Amino acid sequence: MDRFTALADPTRRRIVEMLGMGAMAAGEISARFEMSAPAISQHLKVLKEAGLVSVEVSGQRRIYRLDPGGLDAFEAWVRQVRGFWTAGLDRLERELAKPDDA
Repeated sequence: MDRFTALADPTRRRIVEMLGMGAMAAGEISARFEMSAPAISQHLKVLKEAGLVSVEVSGQRRIYRLDPGGLDAFEAWVRQVRGFWTAGLDRLERELAKPDDA
């Protein structure tokens, strides 16, 4: 699953926002939602497969944190899209600045 599809789900976006504050155990994440632990586990699996989170096994606990590599790729895409808009707006500004031939 790609990063955008993974982030299309509001539960997964909320998990990413929570992990933005720091690493959390799967149980801590589940406790913040009104859905089953297996459902949250599936959301975490999708985020992991999309490269947005990483997991570390510590005894019986699974500790999740944001994966900087996945976020860097997402940020690079945003910069690229912004570049398209900036170049287009610059062209528009130049056209609007031209004197009228009326």
